[in-house]
Formats: sequence, C-alpha cells, structure tokens
Amino acid sequence: MTTLRIEDYALIGDLQTAALVGRNGSIDWLCLPRFDSAACFAALLGSEENGHWRIAPTGAGDCTRRGYLGETLVLESVWETGTGTVKVIDFMPQRDLAPDIVRIIEGVSGSVEMSATVRLRFDFGSVVPWMRRAEGHRLAVAGPDSVWLRSEPAVRTWGQQFSTRSSFTVATGERVAFVLTWHPSHEERPPRVDPFESLAQCLDDWAEWAARCRYGGPYRAAVMRSLITLKALTYAPTGGIVAAATTSLPEHLGGVRNWDYRYCWLRDSTLTLGALLSAGYLEEAAAWRDWLLRAVAGDPADLQIMYGLAGERRLPECELPWLSGYERSAPVRTGNSAVDQLQLDVYGEVIDSLHVVRGAGIPPKLHAWRLEMTLLDFLESKWREPDEGLWEVRGGRRHFVHSKVMAWVAADRAAKTLERDARLIGDPDRWRAMRDEVHREVCERGYDPVRNTFTQSYGSAELDAATLLIPRVGFLPPDDPRVIGTVDAVRAELGHGGLLRRYSGAADADELGGADGLVEVDGLPGEEGAFLACSFWLADALHMTGRTKEARELFERLLALRNDVGLLSEEYDPVTRRHLGNFPQAFSHIGLVTTALTLAGECTAG
Repeated sequence: MTTLRIEDYALIGDLQTAALVGRNGSIDWLCLPRFDSAACFAALLGSEENGHWRIAPTGAGDCTRRGYLGETLVLESVWETGTGTVKVIDFMPQRDLAPDIVRIIEGVSGSVEMSATVRLRFDFGSVVPWMRRAEGHRLAVAGPDSVWLRSEPAVRTWGQQFSTRSSFTVATGERVAFVLTWHPSHEERPPRVDPFESLAQCLDDWAEWAARCRYGGPYRAAVMRSLITLKALTYAPTGGIVAAATTSLPEHLGGVRNWDYRYCWLRDSTLTLGALLSAGYLEEAAAWRDWLLRAVAGDPADLQIMYGLAGERRLPECELPWLSGYERSAPVRTGNSAVDQLQLDVYGEVIDSLHVVRGAGIPPKLHAWRLEMTLLDFLESKWREPDEGLWEVRGGRRHFVHSKVMAWVAADRAAKTLERDARLIGDPDRWRAMRDEVHREVCERGYDPVRNTFTQSYGSAELDAATLLIPRVGFLPPDDPRVIGTVDAVRAELGHGGLLRRYSGAADADELGGADGLVEVDGLPGEEGAFLACSFWLADALHMTGRTKEARELFERLLALRNDVGLLSEEYDPVTRRHLGNFPQAFSHIGLVTTALTLAGECTAG
C-alpha cells in the first residue's frame, strides 16, 4: 500500500491521459491510452504489486525539492545526497501516434547511484504481462496492451520479481533518459521519440500556450498553474475536460465514498467556460462548447449529467476487488452509476454555457439554438418534478432548490437571447413566464423566512452550499437580504475549520421515504471533508455581498492549501490537514481561477 498522501503527487500528461508522480520518484497511477482506460500503474489504489515505476537515488526517500519548470507541465524533482545532487525530469510529450512517458536523470554535482524499478500491471493492476527483450529494449505484452521500455544511453537491466530493474551512476553533467511507450499489441511499434528533443519541444509547447493567457492581475502564478492543470485534464481529440485524472480516491479515509471522476460533467460547463474565456483561451472554450453540443445531442429526455471523453453515454459502474483502495478505502470503482440520475440543473447549465459562449463572440453553431429550444421544451414540462440534485445524492429524489434555480437560469437566458437577437425563432414571453413562475415557487417553497436563508430542498431544514450561486447566476441581486442571509447561514452551519462542506450531513428519514430517525442525505455512511469548490463559492459570495476583505482572506487561505506544486484535490480535511477525493480536481481549480478573476473584476459570467 502506498504511504504517500494524496497531496504528495504531481501531475504530468499529454492532453489525452495523465500520470501521478510521487515525491519519492514513483509513478503510481497511469491509464493508457486515455484518461478513462485501464491503469497499467495502479499502486495508488493498492500496492507496488499493482504497478508502479520508481526512479530515485539508491536507498533514498522523498526528493529534497521539486517543481514545474516555469509555466509548463514538465516536472523536476531534485535529490541532494551525501555523494552528490541529481534531478529527475518527468514529462509526457504531446503525442503524435503513441503516448510516451519520458524520464531524464541528470547529474547536478558529484556522483549519485540511481535505482529504477518498473513493475507493469495491466487492467488496473490485475494482469502481469509477458516481458522479453526485443531490439535491445524491454517489451511487455498482455492482451491488447504493449509497452516498450528503453534507455539512452543503454543501462544494465534485469528481471526480478516480475519487474524490470536498473542500477546506474550519474556524474556531474551526465544524462540518462528512459522512455516508456504504449501501443496496441496487434500494431507495429511506433516511431521512437528522441527524449532530449522531446523535452525541448514540450517546454516550447507549454510556454507558447501559457503566453496566450491575457490575465495579468493579482495571483497570476496561481491562476496560471490552475489553467495549466485544466488544460492537462483536457482530452485534446474532442475538447472534453475530465473532472479528475483518478478514480476512487476517497472523500472519507477508510470509507466507501470512492467514485470514478475520469469523465466529463455538464455541471462544470458554465464555470469552466467562464474561466477559460476570462483568461483569453477562446480556442479551448470553443472546443469545450463543441464537445458539449455533440454530447447532449439527441432526445432531451436522455440528457445525462456526465459523458465519456468523446461523449460516450454508457459508463457502467463496477468494483475492482483485487485493489485494496487508497489507505484501505474500498471499494475501488470504475464507471459511475450516477450517470443514470435525473439532475434537472444540467439543462440550465448547458443553456447557460451556450449563452456565455454566444456573448463572448465565438462563432455560433447553426444548430445550437434549435438544440437549446428542444432542451427548454423538455425542461418546461419537467422542472416541477423532484430530482437527485447537483451533488448526485443516492438517498432519493427531492425538490432541490439549486435545480429549480438552474431551471430559472435556462428560461432567463433564453428570454434574454431572444430579446437581443430578433433573427432567432422563439417566443420570449413564454420563457419570461416560465422564469417568473420558477422564481415565485423557489422564493415561496425554498426559502425559510424564520432563518432568513434558502434551504437545500423544499420544506427541509438542511442547507446547501450551491445556494451561494444564487447571486452569481442573477436569480437575486447580491444586496437582497435573502442572499445575505443565505451566505451567513451557509457559512455558519456548513463551516468546517474555516472552509465549507457541501451540505448538511443528515436529514429526517421520513422526508427521504426511509425509516424513523436520521439517515445521511446522500444515502451513504461516513462524513466527508470540506469541499474546496464550495469554499471558493463562499469567497465569491462574500465579495459580491460587499465583504471583499473577508473574501480575500478566505481565498488566500485556500491558496495555502495547494500542494508544493500548486495542485488541489476535491476536498480537504482541516482536522487531519489532508487532501481528500480525486486529484487533481478540475472543479477546485476552476473555483480558484474564477475567484481570482472575480476579485480582480475580470470574470466572465452568465
């Protein structure tokens, strides 16, 4: 079992998949050839026997220091030893035909003995490949997977305990490079990349991309690192952005709250587009828009909350019993059955996203408006029904306030679009009427006048951090007493160590159709940590309601939670001071960018 904390990992990737590199020099997670493929290194969710690749000075532990080289995704880890100093440079060049991982070891001073161990295990650590020498290199094959491992210059390697090991020494100025290349086992070996030329090209590619960022305000370094992380979580062939690079990293250590986040969620779309557009990344925003249009095309009744990287709809959830889970947090899951839930808010998020893109001047798609009208027709007939809500609760459907607010957003954006563009076909009065009806119902049934706060669902006492988005989406102005009351109530009741949980932990079982007593709102045992995206929402809400000093203080506290290379997971436990949940989490980094730009007055919103 890995002894590293979640925050001890750094990310490298090639815009089609990604790997996690630990402070000890071990790659413990890698799925090939895509983010959502089976892992060939899965020690993160089990033990070294489930696959890893470590390069470090012989007998050494964690590196002395590490960091990304400038505004890139090229990682440099440095070990200072008793005999000298050495650095390992890890990266994945943007692929041509096949995915490559390049690891360059460079002597800085003195002379350092290095050890390397590659333990390949296909199908999430369950399949031991057949290893043999071929063309002077190592070749691993099992079923559909084939991996080549080579070094330049060649170093002595040998097989031991179903692994490949190397031992070599680097002196000042010397360099040794390892390249691991995957391809389908039935195809010919792809062309070999030059590791040193690839490093120079990779640095240039990222520097060129970073130079397109037009944001130069406060916290630029943090914003840029988060934008690079979002870019790294983008599946380049389609423009889809995965929620995280991992599956089953726990929201509660030792618990069952372990989900697969290697897919694309519609809930993230508006905030993602706002962040990209505000930073000047119109090309990425347009690609995300196009992915969105392809994914949601079809019968509006079949709209899902998430899709695969290319818009795949079937994401069946299953468990991998041979993996013990991160710190015994089982089960380990692939797929996500929440894909089958009814979450009405996604209709509003899709329509709001297309509205944001339209306002940014990105060339329109001719069929986009017709698709929006089809989605609105469906939502008009369904918004009064209960659903599972934004947080994918597994405890039964309810009338979630956030879902209703997003139905209001859908009608509001449609009415505004028709008011501004007479060429589009539609009746603005129809959508204004729907907008007004939703607004009245939410204010009557989703608001608690005694406590002066909007609640999680109609008639409930529980609160929900998603109600902090009410002023951002324009449902009520920031100075409305109900908004201010909601911000204060959510902050007081959902606060956790100065941060924010997503929602209250328990609800009356009768309300959920269960037995007498208390049950978890989401239908699962165990608690979770503070949700980082919600904590960024709180900072936004504090700023919008005139408490900018408090907003900035909270934002800077959130910045301090990033690991040593600037990455955030999904959640954080203020008690144990541990990162929790899948990593790195796009939603958290979207929140960071949005709040930084909001505080600077530069964020694009609906």
